[in-house]
Amino acid sequence: MPPTAPRLSIAVLPFANLSNDPEQQYFADGITGDLTSDLSRIPDMLVISRNTAFIYRGKPVDTKQIGRELGVRYVLEGDVQRSGNRVRVSAQLIDAETDAHLWAERFDGDAGDLFALQDEITNRIAVALDLELVDAEAARPIERPDTRDYILRGRAVRLKPPSRENRTAAVLLFERALALDQKSVAAQSWLAIELTARALDFMTDTAAADIVRAESLAERALAASPRNPLTRFAKGQVLRAQDRYGEAIPEYETVIALNRNWANAHSHLGWCKFVTGSIEEVIPAQERAIRLSPRDPQIGLFYFRIGFAHLLQSRIAEAIVWCEKARNATPAHPLFRALLASAYALKGEIERAGAELAEARRLVVDNRYTSIARLRAVVSWGAPKDLVESTYFAGLRKAGVPEE
Repeated sequence: MPPTAPRLSIAVLPFANLSNDPEQQYFADGITGDLTSDLSRIPDMLVISRNTAFIYRGKPVDTKQIGRELGVRYVLEGDVQRSGNRVRVSAQLIDAETDAHLWAERFDGDAGDLFALQDEITNRIAVALDLELVDAEAARPIERPDTRDYILRGRAVRLKPPSRENRTAAVLLFERALALDQKSVAAQSWLAIELTARALDFMTDTAAADIVRAESLAERALAASPRNPLTRFAKGQVLRAQDRYGEAIPEYETVIALNRNWANAHSHLGWCKFVTGSIEEVIPAQERAIRLSPRDPQIGLFYFRIGFAHLLQSRIAEAIVWCEKARNATPAHPLFRALLASAYALKGEIERAGAELAEARRLVVDNRYTSIARLRAVVSWGAPKDLVESTYFAGLRKAGVPEE
């Protein structure tokens, strides 16, 4: 592998049709083409063009040789097979330097709607590959780390469940990236994203200062690269951290237009619409995010938002199911614990509610759970405020949170 092969560089080889059915060949080619397009939309990802990759169709696969010829670090190969009314797609990611298999997945679906199945499969593979490639690149030993290396390491930390320690570690890595290149749009954007993330997650003692700095970083990045989904996502995060949910909506919509597979953008868009009055939109948005990225490190947030929507509409049993999933996925998040405490209390399970409330108070960086008045003062609830009062706050009162 030449040393010049860019990081996060990949060739999507033509998916093989194992069915001896011409219709399946179109399907296989469609997956190859869509994956090439979807991966190319991911920030910092270099993807060999479809036409170039198709010269390897029908030839024996030598991933090391392909890596050398195309100058890429990774190769994705796969196949399509039909059995009756079912279609199976298999894909595997290979390190072109070592020929090691890094990731493999199999997808099954109904052949009745091949276009919808093709769309679903390519979406999920693209999201999974983004996560896998960041992890793989961050693990490579580097003698002299540069800006991109620190960005990859910071993104790899973000692939762990959010906690105060992980948020701090990611911020420090993005700070080091920016220190090496003050004009790096990626470093500015990722640092802004992580600063707002730890403020939104109540995992910093300097939330106000973090948001101010994030706003400055996001504005610089957006001015330099306004059509970049990463800079628009950073801007959306800042607006959401400032409780400017209506203004954040078009930013997330732009992110999705530029990269349809950004699971967090779908989730945040649904939440912003929820807070601004479209309560019915939050659950479908989270379900979309979960379908796109079923192993997402932020999946606890998607679960929480579904649970919150159920709670506000007094579907307590459903709320508990989703809140427990959120807590289990992200045990260090105080808000997930507090919501579960409220749900347990509304169901009459006061002891379990008290335990979750105690953990929420231990995890949070301020005193917001000392009283309903304090919680009401520090959080903007937007349009569902009345529902919050009659459900979430009612449950917290039963769990032991005083009014004043």
